[in-house]
Amino acid sequence: MIVSDRKDSFIMGRIKSIAILATLGAAVGGCAANTVASGETNRSLDSLNQPVVQRTDYVLDLETSGGGLAAGERGRLDAWFASLGLGYGDRVWVDDPGGAGPARDHVARVAADYGLLLSDGAPTTAGAVRPGSVRVIVSRSTASVPNCPNWDGAGGASATSPNYGCAMNSNLAAMIADPNDLVLGQAGSVTGDGTTATKAIRVYREAKPTGTKGLSDISTRGSTQ
Repeated sequence: MIVSDRKDSFIMGRIKSIAILATLGAAVGGCAANTVASGETNRSLDSLNQPVVQRTDYVLDLETSGGGLAAGERGRLDAWFASLGLGYGDRVWVDDPGGAGPARDHVARVAADYGLLLSDGAPTTAGAVRPGSVRVIVSRSTASVPNCPNWDGAGGASATSPNYGCAMNSNLAAMIADPNDLVLGQAGSVTGDGTTATKAIRVYREAKPTGTKGLSDISTRGSTQ
């Protein structure tokens, strides 16, 4: 009976110890979860400050005549494109209630002078397009990294600094030609072209050494005139 009592006491003690450890573990885990959720501590190698892409739509309504742009509207459109500094990365749409008509072709020719093609469809804009007119929409995206640099604390022990990744992500946002690539990327070809991939290597190997033609004659004498 004495042995049995000691065994029961030992088992009860172990149960109480396990319960206490489980309670402490839950409390510590709860604190850690709350800390990570609040953004105060980053235990991973991911940067807290990521590039943010913002899009702005510019709208211009143009008058039409006989299905195409009215007289003087092409010059007005060209001046508007120039004022926006239209270039690579911008997207141009035409909202034509009459469908794909001559007006769209006229806009496409002006956009081609800036190296751009018209995008299919058109985004939704405020207000309806008036009869006898078309709406040209220029969409421009910009990328930036808010809250960088971020020196608000060192992050604590065994934690990643809040400023980690700010320099790289800010440089990426500043240098990328089309900020939309940070969101969707570019669709690659389903097949690879080995000829294109090895073109630079083939040119390098087939190039003749620079000394094969000998030294060129260079006169060091000044002009007699």
